[in-house]
Amino acid sequence: MRFRDVATRLSGLILVLTLAACGGTFRTHYDAGAEAANWRVTDVEVSVPTTLAVSEAETFLPKADIVWREDPAGNRYEQVAAIMETAIRQGASGLKGSLPVRLDVVMSRFHAMTFTAETRAPGGVHDIEFTITARDARTGAVLAGPEYIEASFPAMTGNVMATARARGDSQKAQITRHVARTIAGWLGSGPDARQTFSSVGG
Repeated sequence: MRFRDVATRLSGLILVLTLAACGGTFRTHYDAGAEAANWRVTDVEVSVPTTLAVSEAETFLPKADIVWREDPAGNRYEQVAAIMETAIRQGASGLKGSLPVRLDVVMSRFHAMTFTAETRAPGGVHDIEFTITARDARTGAVLAGPEYIEASFPAMTGNVMATARARGDSQKAQITRHVARTIAGWLGSGPDARQTFSSVGG
């Protein structure tokens, strides 16, 4: 066997062992749904604290709170806020009640896959976590929360993700869909999206 072939196989083995050591249990979870039947969400405010660490390292598992690659290099806090606002508005769009409600969201983690991991890892996770509080949009009175929500889900990798991208299904689209489903479940306007799974991730 040629040296290059041995090196390639050894490198692949090291990658698998390294990723296996970083495996864990993740979930889409919230403790209790909101009593939202009479709500109509009129405003969504997403805060991404600048105390959250951002990594631009193109490694398999950057050690940071915010890892995001699909938007051009720039203010990752603003990019995450925009993605989350869109997702939460979509998730709340099924509410048609008479009480105007504002949803205040504070992010604690937005750890998507790097392109290196998406291309080469055997699996992965988009780890999305935040706290949400529902308030009467007129008075500011708290209607529900603060509720800590984990909206993590298995990430596509390799050829599966390449095929998804070819049909226009990006990481952003997948994250937006899943967060929207999670919010709809929490609000009671959609199916319960809670799940627990094991995956490579950090």
